[in-house]
Order: sequence, then structure tokens, then C-alpha cells
Amino acid sequence: MESPPRVPASPAGSPSAASRLLDAIATAGPSRLGWLDALRGIAALVVVFDHSSYTFMADFRRELMPQFNTSRYGIMVFFLVSGYIIPASLERRGCVRTFWIGRIFRVYPLWAAVVTVLLALNLLGIAELRDFGQQSTAAVAVAHATMLQELLGTPNLLLILWTLSYEMAFYLLVVALFTVRLHQRSAGVAVTLAVLATVSVAAGVTLTPSALSDLVGTGPLIGLASGALVVAICCASSGSPALRVFGGVLGGVLALALVSLNGTVPLWEGLVILAVMFLGTAVHRAENGQCTWRRTAGTAVMVVACAVGSAYWYGDDDHFTRRGWIVAFLLAVLTFGAGLLSRHRRIPHLLTGLGTISYSVYLVHPVLLAVIDTTIGRRRQDNLALEVAFFAVLLPLCLLTHRYIEAPSQTWGRRWARRVQPP
Repeated sequence: MESPPRVPASPAGSPSAASRLLDAIATAGPSRLGWLDALRGIAALVVVFDHSSYTFMADFRRELMPQFNTSRYGIMVFFLVSGYIIPASLERRGCVRTFWIGRIFRVYPLWAAVVTVLLALNLLGIAELRDFGQQSTAAVAVAHATMLQELLGTPNLLLILWTLSYEMAFYLLVVALFTVRLHQRSAGVAVTLAVLATVSVAAGVTLTPSALSDLVGTGPLIGLASGALVVAICCASSGSPALRVFGGVLGGVLALALVSLNGTVPLWEGLVILAVMFLGTAVHRAENGQCTWRRTAGTAVMVVACAVGSAYWYGDDDHFTRRGWIVAFLLAVLTFGAGLLSRHRRIPHLLTGLGTISYSVYLVHPVLLAVIDTTIGRRRQDNLALEVAFFAVLLPLCLLTHRYIEAPSQTWGRRWARRVQPP
């Protein structure tokens, strides 16, 4: 039989660059909890838009932010997801040592790579670093190595790193509760923190940013806190029950002290951030039968009411619009709730793939923006095409960083954790 003549492939029939990119994202990695990955992916995209809008959509941003604070929306979704999954990770392992190994290999390799690239770009003159004032290079380096720099009075090398300081504080509190066997009381902790936030606003308690650093000095505080952090992690990871309790409590006290006395966000918001993360933990406990859904719903109502009330009473100032914050916060909670309700449904692979690379998206995008702002400059008029083009450049970079930095380092972390796991 004579074969039919060959027909040249139609350009419309060949996969476009955009479709190949979407396919690559959709297959970025396996997903155990698709709804959480979807939430992470959505939150990452919103945070990227928030930061890139400074460069490409400044007029639109100025109109949007007073009504809807996109940064706080994305960050609160991230914190709810972290609260849901982080304590579960520790309790599943049942070992503080392997928990810290897992966290270190999950967070630090990409963080170190991004910081190294930023420093190199700064030396080449195509990206600018923030001004650290009178702080020494050694102090800045140590503060960032602890990942608590935001709570140690040190400006962040990248603005988005401030949220990782609150993540680290949460890790310390989770370990503290685990070592003293109070980890099941997540709902009570969430409500307590939320109520304290409201009381602080109602009582008019205000602290200057980095108040503790101003009192004792930034350098001494960095030295004291970094030493305490190392001791806390080492002791909590030891084989001695007494040392584990000591290390856990030391880390928890350190976290609470820094969040309460040395944050750059208002005291009430720092406490709300922690309350939100423990609310995520309470939801996980309810889903696994460790807490009733009625109690968890009551916890959610209390946390939301206290957070909204605190923001409302705090009022507006030059850097804070309560309407924008409250709308963002409520939408973040509703987004998390919608994700929870869809947890047994099929989640689109594109969303779970975005969640898989969300940490890369979160850390890589400010470096790319720093290069653009330094070399090309910010647009004087809104340009949606450039905003879209930015995402088109960013996402392939994040696929690469996930594949060649994040994924291998997580594999190494799991192998090491298995080796040191107690029998």
C-alpha cells in the first residue's frame, strides 16, 4: 500500500513555548497533598505580583494596595500552610534531630545559592544590596545564617527573607511544645496568641521596630541569640531527655522574646502571624481526629476576630492601611478554607506543580527584580505585557533551581535523616 504524502507540520499544531512551560510545571514533582501545593502555588504567584508590580504596574499597585494588600494575602496563605504541615512533619518523625535535618536541607541550600548569586551580581554592578548602616559584615552574615535576621535588627539581603524569620520562630516554638509534650494543644496556643495581640492593641502597647536591638545593641543581640539558637537546636536534638527539654524551652523562649520585643512589624501583627500558623496546626489535628472540628472552628473564629479587631484598632498610618490588610487576611483564610474543602477532589497538575516550585519562585523572583531595577529601571507607566513577560522568564528559572538545587538537597536530607534516626 502506498503511504500517504507527508504533510508539513502546522505551526499551530506544534507545542508552543508557553505550553511546554506549563507542561514542565505540571510535572515538576510528585504531590502528596495536592491541595496544599495548590495553595502554595497561588500564594507564590500573588507575592511575585506584589513585588513585581513596583517595577511594571506601579500606578495599578497604588490603587490596589489600600483595598487589598496582596503581599499580606500571599504571606498569610503561606503561614497557614506551614502551620498545617510543619508540626505534622515533626510528629510523624517523632524525632527532633531528624526534623531539624529535614528543615535545614529543605530551606538552606536554595537560600544559600540565591544569596551567593545576589552577592556576585552586586560585585558585577548589576544588582544593588540594601544598606546595612553601621552593622559589620560579620554581624550581618551571622544574623542571616540564623535566618532570624528580621528579628535581630538586621535589614534583609532580600526583602522577602523577613517571612523566613517568622518561619524559624515557629519551628522553635513547635519543637518547644513537642519536647514538653504540649504539642497537642495547638488550638489553645493559637487562641492565646491571638488574644494577646488584641490586648496589646487595646492597651496601647507599642514598641519601636527592633526595640530590643536598640536597648542592648544589635551586635551583642546577634551574638547572644545565635549562640542560644545553636545551643537550643543541639540540646533539643540530643539523646538526653533533660537536654531535649532544656533545648526546646530555650528555643521557644528565644522565639517568643524576639517576635514580641524585636520585630519590625507591630507587636500585634507578630503575634497574629504565630496565631495563624498554630491555627493551621489545629486544622490538621481536627482532620486527623486529634481535636474536634467544633473546637477548631471556634479557634478559627477567635483568631480571625482578634486579628481583624487588632488591625482595625491599630488604625491607618503611612505604611499600613487597615482595610487592605483586613481584606487580604480574610481572603487568605477563605482561600485556605476553600483548599481544605477541596482536599478530596482532583487538583489540577498545573497548580500542584506551581506549589512544588513555590519556594524557588519565592526566593528567585526578588533577585531577578533587583537586576531589572538596577539595569533597566522601573517603568513610569503600567505595562501588563512586561509583567507577563517577567513571569515567563521567572518560571523556567525556578524549574531549574528546583530540579538542580531543591530536589537534590531534599533527597540528601532524607538520606541523612534516615541514617541518624533513632532505632
